[in-house]
Amino acid sequence: MSDTSTIPPDSTPAGGTGAWSVLRAPQTARVLGASLLGRLPQGAAPLALLIFARETMSLTVAGLLVAAYTAGMAVGQPLLARIADRWRQPPVLWSGVLVSTAGFVLTAAGAGLPATLLGAALAGLGAPPFEAGLRVLWRDLLPAHQVHTAYTLDTATQEIIFVAGPMVTLAATQVAGPVGGLAAAALFQALGTALFVTAPAVRRWRGEPAVRHWAGPLRAGRLRLILVALLLVGAAVGSVTVAVTSYAEAAGDRSLASWLLAAQAGGALIGGLLYIRFAGLRARNTLLRATGAYAVGFLPLLLTPALPGMLALMLVSGLALSPLLTIAFVSIDSVAPAGTAAEGFAWAATAFSVGSAVGSAVDGVLLDTTGEVTVGFLLAPIVVTLACLPLLFKFTPPGSTEGITQ
Repeated sequence: MSDTSTIPPDSTPAGGTGAWSVLRAPQTARVLGASLLGRLPQGAAPLALLIFARETMSLTVAGLLVAAYTAGMAVGQPLLARIADRWRQPPVLWSGVLVSTAGFVLTAAGAGLPATLLGAALAGLGAPPFEAGLRVLWRDLLPAHQVHTAYTLDTATQEIIFVAGPMVTLAATQVAGPVGGLAAAALFQALGTALFVTAPAVRRWRGEPAVRHWAGPLRAGRLRLILVALLLVGAAVGSVTVAVTSYAEAAGDRSLASWLLAAQAGGALIGGLLYIRFAGLRARNTLLRATGAYAVGFLPLLLTPALPGMLALMLVSGLALSPLLTIAFVSIDSVAPAGTAAEGFAWAATAFSVGSAVGSAVDGVLLDTTGEVTVGFLLAPIVVTLACLPLLFKFTPPGSTEGITQ
């Protein structure tokens, strides 16, 4: 087992390790692009749900609606990935997208708060586990020396979701009203699923035969430490989504929230591309350091300046996210027990989603209680700082001298 606390510098074996070398490999661009399309609701749905709910509901209830969606994903992602680990991906993803689409339809029907919350939860519950499905394909599609670059490229480009998602929500809402954002999320998810599951690599993939355990990858102690950190990082992301909506409302234009969230995602995309480019940065970075840098990046948001300044600060706040997630995913791939890789990645998505749900709900209550926009941005740096704590521990399995930090 290799050291997962850092990503080693690029070497230059045959085929290269740059982003373009990875994208030129057969089927790589296809599955990456399809997964990004299918994951677009992750960037579009939270804002779409907030805009839909704010027509008739308080900010607290709107936050709960987003929390229901993300909590549904928290349950559905590892469940669907566990089935895929033991079977095949296409039937699992198709079943999930049918459930998710039904959830979006129920939410849009606006048949009372209980039904709306149930619909949001179902939309998240059935969301296909594209992240897990894609990441277990890399070792089948690419030689070993390109896999780390693939993880970084995947993590960086997924920020396109959080740039394009809010824009799609805004455009769909302007065309079809508050329901339009929900419809767009469901449509892109279905299109992405169709493109992904028909790829030859996805159709032929089978889970690795292994002795199964009821806890799956969660029996690995190092994995559990990483998941705790990701839960807290997710809480920061969820809280900022609600805080940005409050900021936009205070500025007199709720649609500004989509531009602010897109700026933050753009910062994460830039951070990921820089991380691919500079080998020295990868060699020195650790999960602890990346998490600390992410916490520091949130502090300037407490200034809540006028829109131009806020756009710049949101971009800065996202710079460390892609390196943080890249190191986390490479670590999970290394420490997950045999035959549980897809589920391990899904638990990472679940931890992030649970944290986001809690962060959204808590921040909604804080803002409704205090009425102070600045308070909404206070939660993010606090919880990401707390995320550093589990990374201070070194869990050493039998026969290994590795740890999460150096």
